[in-house]
Amino acid sequence: MADFLALAGTTWEAVRFPLGGAVCLLGGLLCIVGTIGVLRFPDFYTRLHAASITDTSGAFLVLTGMALMAPNWLVLVKLACMLGFLVLTSVTGTHAVANAAHTAGLQPKIGPVGQSGHDAHEEDGH
Repeated sequence: MADFLALAGTTWEAVRFPLGGAVCLLGGLLCIVGTIGVLRFPDFYTRLHAASITDTSGAFLVLTGMALMAPNWLVLVKLACMLGFLVLTSVTGTHAVANAAHTAGLQPKIGPVGQSGHDAHEEDGH
């Protein structure tokens, strides 16, 4: 049993750095996709949604990858605290910004789906 645990510890040490690097890279790519979404979407609300979801998820993956590569428990606890702070404040901040925009009267753009054919469909009684 001791040999198995020693082998598992050695294997984990060999696997955790490439795995952590891959998770960090995936998080960075997700942040880039979020940036592209912010540039492509038509109005404030869809841009805010793209930024909040992808940036929070990307930062979560980057911090998780860094936690996999953490050299000791102190660094791991600091990363966990940053992750908790990020998850709590990102969602709250996004909601506050969206609520302020709605309160200020900013209306979302409604595309052709909401405009074309909708009135004719209501006249038919469906």
